[in-house]
This record gives sequence, structure tokens and C-alpha cells, in this order.
Amino acid sequence: MIKTTNDNSSRAQQRSDADEVYDVVVVGAGAAGLSAALLLGRARRKVVVIDAGEPRNAPAAHMHGFLSRDGLPPAALLDLGRAEAARYGVQLLQGRVEQIDHGYYVRMAGGVVLKARRVLVATGLRDELPDIPGVRDRWGKDLLHCPYCHAYEVRDQPLAVLGTHPGAVHQALLLRQWSDDIVFLTHTLELSEQEREQLEARGLHVIEGEIKQLVVDDDRLRGIELVDGRVVPRTAAFLFPRFVPYDELLTGLGCDKDDAGWVVTDRTGRTSVAGVWAVGNVADLRAQVIAAAGMGSTAGFAINTDLLDEDVDRAVEQHRHAAAATR
Repeated sequence: MIKTTNDNSSRAQQRSDADEVYDVVVVGAGAAGLSAALLLGRARRKVVVIDAGEPRNAPAAHMHGFLSRDGLPPAALLDLGRAEAARYGVQLLQGRVEQIDHGYYVRMAGGVVLKARRVLVATGLRDELPDIPGVRDRWGKDLLHCPYCHAYEVRDQPLAVLGTHPGAVHQALLLRQWSDDIVFLTHTLELSEQEREQLEARGLHVIEGEIKQLVVDDDRLRGIELVDGRVVPRTAAFLFPRFVPYDELLTGLGCDKDDAGWVVTDRTGRTSVAGVWAVGNVADLRAQVIAAAGMGSTAGFAINTDLLDEDVDRAVEQHRHAAAATR
């Protein structure tokens, strides 16, 4: 594994590596990026994976819903993935990509530049959280987002859903499958009559009032305090964040976006810019870890086929020139 350092000799080595041409540069070593790298490495492609080491799911103790890996710590999955990819010759580079130029020059912080034939971006997204005291500290612990990922672990407990985003209503309706003691705290969210009826019909108790802070004792959530002084006792809460993709590299290349502001891809992850793929949460906010891994594998197949087409065309051209020279 190559690591960026402040050592001059290391930097010189990195710059000499930049003279090489990689078949594929993968930006992002989460489940999507590593899955693509694994497949491409097994296809004997020359692949490098660049990662800044800031996984979105780092606050979570365990991940769920991944067949054969349910309950595994997220960091352990990434460790396994890096080791598997490395076995097939995939290079792993620690650092941050600042820009991708047309022609597939991948520019990293510190001056390293890598040349690629194809680029796969798997940089993920960030969860933009509301500015409520306690939210950031409890995020991924007992303040949660995805019911499919975390609700089973807090099943049958007194739960709260914070009305900080319009998606919180659907989140609350869904959570009713895991607990019959759920309160919906409206906070600053204006509920429609239909939404109120749906919540009440599902047996959820709606509590009006703006949230002041989360109440934490002995490193555990104990309740939600409102600005009027009321404290709603709860042992876990759910919040629907605003999803912001790390898509600056794709935007810089001019990749098309949809009306919601997400990069447009086909079923393989191919973007509107030739030779550039985007997979995982940078392209699909709904992709859980296992789905992201599948997206990476699918993109790996497509990228290898795209490279094969280019290899064949080049071989045919060289063959024709060689044949013509012997006449």
C-alpha cells in the first residue's frame, strides 16, 4: 500500500509512479469502490484505489443486511476488502483527489498526478445534520437514520422520530413495524392533514413543539427536551438527514445531473462523460452497503468490457499496419 507522506523521497517515488498509465483509477475505497477494484484486479487490469480514509459509516458499530457479513463492524469489512483486492495486484493509495481532468489525469492533494484509461468515482455522500445540541455526538449510536440498518437493534423500545426533514414522516410510518411505542416530534416541520391522519392511523403519537436538545446520561440517550421544558423519555431516536453527495469531481468533469441534483448514470454506473463511472452513494442515496458493493461489481464488468473493446480496436489497427508493411 502506497501512503502519502511528507518525506521527499516518498514524494519522488509517488511522482515517478504517476508516469504509469493505469487501466482504472478508483476514487473511494468503500464497498462500491473496493468491489469494482476486486473484480478488475481479478481481470488482471492495472488498478489503483485512492481513498481519504473518511468513511460515512464510521460512527456505526455494526452494519446489517449484508449477506454473510451481518453484524460486522464497517471498518472490518473495509479491511477485508482491501486485503482481498491487494491479493490481485490492486494498489491502494491513501490520499485525497482534488480534481480529475479530461484525459483522465487524476490530481491528488500534494501534487501527485495519476494517468488512467478509465475512472470510477465512488466517493459517497455526507449526512447534513440539523444544528440541535447532542445530534452530532449521538449520530450512529442511539440517534439513527436507516430503519433497515438499525431498527431491529432497538426493536420494541420507546422511539422518537425528529421532524427535521419531510422524509421523517415516511421514516416514522415505516418504523412502526419495529415498535408500537413511537412518538413523532414535529419540531419545525409543518404536517399536512393527510400526514397527521396517517401517523395517527398507524398508532404514532404526534407531539408539537420545537426540539431544544437531546438528553444524554451516562453516554446513553434518555430523552428529547423541547424548548418549553418538556422532556420526552426515549431510548433511541431516528432522524432523516439531508444527503449531500461528494460529487465535486464529477461536476468538474461536466457529468449530467437529474432534476434533483444527482449525477445521472446508466445501469452500470456509466456517466454522461465518456470513460467515467459513478457508483455507490455518490450516485444513489438509497444504496446500502450490499447494494453499493453490487453497483461496484456491475461497473467493474462494464469498465473491463469497455477497455476490451478499446484493446481489440487497437490490436486490429496494429495488425492491419503490420500486414500492410509486409506486402
